Amino acid sequence: MTLALSTTLHTDFADAVERTRKALSEQGFGVLTEIDVAATMKQKLDADMEDYLILGACNPPLAHAALDVDRQIGLLLPCNVVVRKDRSTADTVIVEAMDPELMVQVAGDPALKEVADSAATRLRAAIAALG
Repeated sequence: MTLALSTTLHTDFADAVERTRKALSEQGFGVLTEIDVAATMKQKLDADMEDYLILGACNPPLAHAALDVDRQIGLLLPCNVVVRKDRSTADTVIVEAMDPELMVQVAGDPALKEVADSAATRLRAAIAALG
C-alpha cells in the first residue's frame, strides 16, 4: 500500500492548483481547507521552500457514510491533496492525494472498505484527469 495517488504535471504552480481544484470538483469533492505550507514556513520560521499547498478535499456523502461507520474517522478527514513544485525540475508540479484505503487500515474496520473504495475511485479519476 502506498500513501498517495499521484501524478506529475509539466506546468506552472498556479495552473496545477486550478486544474486540481477543477478535477476534484468534477468528482464531487469540495475544498474545505487550504494550507499554504511555503508561506507558513516563511512566516513562522523564516524558512524558504518550494510552493507547497495542502487542499483539504471533502465529498460530503462519502464523509457522512464513513462517519456513520466510525465517528473517530473524522481524525482522518478531509482527504488531503498536496500540490507541490518539484524541487529538482523546473516547471514540474506533483499532485498527490492520500490513498483512502489507508483509512481502512488505520481504523481496522472492514465496514469502511466500501466508502474507501468509492473515495479512491473518485480521487484516482481526479488525478488521472490531470495527466
